[in-house]
Amino acid sequence: MGTRTTVKVVAAGAAASVALAGCGGTDAGGGDGGGGAEVTVVTGVYPLQWLAEEVGGDRTSVSNLTEPGSEPHDLELTGRQTGEVSDADVVFYIDGLQPAVDDAVAEVSDGNALDVADLVELRPAEADEEGHEGHDHAEEGHAHEDGEGEHAEGDGHDHGDHDPHMWLDTGRMADTADGLADRLAEADPDGAEDYRANAERVRGELEAIGTEYDEGLAECDGREMVVNHTAFGYLAAEHGLEQIGISGLSPETEPSPARLAEVAELVEEHDVSTVFTETLVSPAVAETIADEAGAETAVLDPLEGITEESPGDDYPSVMRANLETLSEGLGCS
Repeated sequence: MGTRTTVKVVAAGAAASVALAGCGGTDAGGGDGGGGAEVTVVTGVYPLQWLAEEVGGDRTSVSNLTEPGSEPHDLELTGRQTGEVSDADVVFYIDGLQPAVDDAVAEVSDGNALDVADLVELRPAEADEEGHEGHDHAEEGHAHEDGEGEHAEGDGHDHGDHDPHMWLDTGRMADTADGLADRLAEADPDGAEDYRANAERVRGELEAIGTEYDEGLAECDGREMVVNHTAFGYLAAEHGLEQIGISGLSPETEPSPARLAEVAELVEEHDVSTVFTETLVSPAVAETIADEAGAETAVLDPLEGITEESPGDDYPSVMRANLETLSEGLGCS
């Protein structure tokens, strides 16, 4: 294999693509501290943590900056965690998702940052003339190229010009795995073959999940997906659904009374049978809208973290659980 070198990677979620209501995973800033691994990976958001673990394999040691069960958008870094960003050989993140991570990268990183937006194209977070997002009129076909029609309720965080929640698009996740493998190979040339083989395996699994979504959501009674916050734009665009968000890209944003009335009207207009709540965010507002419209509620996980309340114990299992929830809620056959 050649001389063994020690390489560190910080994977952090920040926002071109956002929303994550609760990043989890291993203990924040924890993990095994590197041990004998070639690459130390520190993540800010769970989906990037999962990707780093899968692509890095046994050559990596992975830990997460966000405590399990915490809202990732609100992450505040300790001095020690900022030091981890500074010391890392690679900072793997989504710019704009977590302001604290963005700040640390700007202040202490030295050419070691790898932004997911440099690996895949992110959907624009478009706002209407009132500064609101809300309806995401997703069209059939691949959103990497058009990304049109996004509207959502006003957002409490500045996520820039893009929606950071790219991990709900299995195609983008697969492309990101390839880019991460290339970067890890640069940092640890002895592991290049392993990283690229792992990325190819991950791509196969992600493509299988994407196919399951295509087939499972092909024929449904309705295609309007009413969600607590607009974390599902990528998923909607990829599979011909229409996302209607109660809140915007940030789950903490309080929707206005006018927005609540608008969503309730849309639920009745489209005869929506299910309003989707999510883990780690209060379901109260969504439940109120559902009650007023005579609809049911079901939990759809934005995969911003893994907790005891998650419908699975890792990225693939939660994605498949989400498909089952969507299929039932939309009346798919």
